[in-house]
Amino acid sequence: MERRKFLKAGGLGLAASAVAAPAIAQGSPEIRWRYATSWPKSLDTLYGGCEYFTKKVAEITDNKFQIQPFAAGEIVPGLQVLDAVSNGTVEMGNTALYYYWGKNPAFTFATALPFGLNTRQQISWLLWGGGQELVNDLLKEHNVYGIPTGSTGAQMGGWFRKEIKSIDDIKGLKMRIGGFAGTIMAKLGAVPQQIAGGDIYPALEKGTIDAAEWVGPYDDEKLGFVKVAKYYYYPGWWEGTSQGHNIMNLDKWNALPKHYQAAIDSASRDTFTWITGKYDALNAPALKRLLVSGAILKAFPQEVLEACYGAANEIYADLSKTNPHFGKMYASMTAYRGEALPWFQVAELSFDSFMMRMRTKT
Repeated sequence: MERRKFLKAGGLGLAASAVAAPAIAQGSPEIRWRYATSWPKSLDTLYGGCEYFTKKVAEITDNKFQIQPFAAGEIVPGLQVLDAVSNGTVEMGNTALYYYWGKNPAFTFATALPFGLNTRQQISWLLWGGGQELVNDLLKEHNVYGIPTGSTGAQMGGWFRKEIKSIDDIKGLKMRIGGFAGTIMAKLGAVPQQIAGGDIYPALEKGTIDAAEWVGPYDDEKLGFVKVAKYYYYPGWWEGTSQGHNIMNLDKWNALPKHYQAAIDSASRDTFTWITGKYDALNAPALKRLLVSGAILKAFPQEVLEACYGAANEIYADLSKTNPHFGKMYASMTAYRGEALPWFQVAELSFDSFMMRMRTKT
């Protein structure tokens, strides 16, 4: 009797397994995606973050969902990632969406509005202030869905062949500057150039451009800018942060199993911490090395900062009247910033200022 019960139970168990296994397999299909990025492989934090992201997705999905990253130029140039994702050349990309401000100036809010938010404030606005919903409303027009990923933190003001002493030194300046900030510089007489990361050094070396901004000390050191331009300016007022995005072709995204969508979302958030933390760890020693290599560290004159700030706000006011996406995002972001800045002044600024004053006393 007991033996018959055991065999019966065992048979039922085997039958259940035979049914369950295909169901699990169907729920976790093997999927391969291509992942175009805007970064050269030499940038081991931006491109390295993309590699980290793909490994996390593979781990979460037991290697069922494989995403292969490609550096800028391997499938498409670094500044064409949005187009490649939009038209289905690749399923997914990683980029700074402000590169595509020419399609719509509102794209700048996804990465960094000049004189906008810092890193903590930007990710807070995107995730909790309605910012990412507005970004995805814009991306939907390009058949794309986006999720925030790594941020560089506040950036430097870039490398200049000549010293900037007044606003007059901006006039006629040929500068590689990413995103919407070039429009502000142009209003002040500069000649902005949008050049992908891997092409900046030869342009600066040959004198095709007079100045260039990229990210900050760690990446700037890797790209060798100190060899061809000595004046290193701060702050990068156009990027109090620089928020990257993972972007997916909307049709491909909607076709994914929900748990694969969750894997991308989870790995993207994990990658944010990885990239931002790495930059904070590596920029400080890199800045010291650049100074030893001959970099001359300079703050932008107050006159220059205030002129840029005034020009920026004039442009924002005009665009808010004519561009619905820009108007909605600007209203949302400034409302958030109005609430956030007093709190940051009370908490973060007071603490940071005290610790910086005390650093020589410990």
